[in-house]
Amino acid sequence: MPALYIMIPAALLLVGIAIYVFFWAVDSGQYDDMEGPAHSIL
Repeated sequence: MPALYIMIPAALLLVGIAIYVFFWAVDSGQYDDMEGPAHSIL
């Protein structure tokens, strides 16, 4: 039971970091051109 007091905040922190990184990637234009690299390989 005491491990939950460490694991739950750690999991919430990791989820928060993942959400922050996702929105940073969207705002910086990482997903703007999804078809270009796929067609350039052909």
